[in-house]
Amino acid sequence: MNQPFYDPLKSYQENYEQGPFGALTNRAEIRRIGRPRHSFLGLSVHRPFGIPAGPLLNSNFTTAAFQNGFDLCVYKTVRSRYYPAHPWPNVLAAHVEGESLKLTSDKADGVLGDAHFMSPLSITNSFGVPSMPPDLWQADMQKAVAAAGDGQVLIGSFQGTRHGSGDVQSYIEDFVLTARLVKETGAPILEVNISCPNEGTSHLLCFDTERTVLIVQRIKDEIGDLPLILKLAYFTDEAQLENFVSKLGRLVQGFSAINTISAKIIDKDGAQALPGAGRERSGVCGAAIKWAGLEMVARLARIRDKFRMGYEIIGVGGVLMPADYLEYRAAGADAVMSATGTMWNAGLAKEIYEMGFSGQ
Repeated sequence: MNQPFYDPLKSYQENYEQGPFGALTNRAEIRRIGRPRHSFLGLSVHRPFGIPAGPLLNSNFTTAAFQNGFDLCVYKTVRSRYYPAHPWPNVLAAHVEGESLKLTSDKADGVLGDAHFMSPLSITNSFGVPSMPPDLWQADMQKAVAAAGDGQVLIGSFQGTRHGSGDVQSYIEDFVLTARLVKETGAPILEVNISCPNEGTSHLLCFDTERTVLIVQRIKDEIGDLPLILKLAYFTDEAQLENFVSKLGRLVQGFSAINTISAKIIDKDGAQALPGAGRERSGVCGAAIKWAGLEMVARLARIRDKFRMGYEIIGVGGVLMPADYLEYRAAGADAVMSATGTMWNAGLAKEIYEMGFSGQ
């Protein structure tokens, strides 16, 4: 396989300081015809395709991604204070058994993780949402925003951080503070991550509708008319998803789905594959979760029609080739993003451009 632009053999800090790697360091020759002809949350873009929060660690990564035709780039999720990454390794190949290779609930209690990366590719995402301190990432995000070319958009991803007291109001205010810090960088679109485990627990904020509403209302009070995207996990309960969207769909401008699916990661002997307490499970990305991403997009599109809402949908999960992009668009996605696929194939955006899809 190609050399990935995020190197799994290096620590998070080494990737941050030395990356990106591989073909992403070269500028792709992409033939764009005319002015940007797509709209994404009110902004013009050449192609509604890009890379979600995760592998684009800083402005070096986002600038290289823009230069390779990824027109929507999400700057790695930031916090209001420094937050360390989980120890290395963070990215292992995730081998899901069964003919379909889909990571479903009946397979989530034992997924083999190792260093043998192969197609169709799925990987672990075990980082703990690290963040540099604001005095570093704010200046760097400003550089990332400025590096976006014509028809390209930098999206600033963020989340709140608990401070150990257990005080809910302090947690909500931390979301607001971090949103303000991202807004100050000039990012034209913000994305709030409510789909990762909150500080080492199994609970996801996106499954707490009422608290999410409180947080989103406070964020919107802070950022005003700037578009806000909510990053979601996979909802198994249709009624829960519909209730969530019915209450949030007019407060935000977009939903991004999905992040990862959690699984217990084991080595060949059945032992915990990722070292350290609280790391028995990891989010899994890539081919194994494509089914869930497509399903969530279709459900979000159906609910949008049912309630006559105007939010946009960003489809994420298992986009490894141009055909996957088309599947997401057909399912109802207004934009599509790829993390795992682009990490190993920096030419994916160019391949999508060269297909020359009419209207896509």
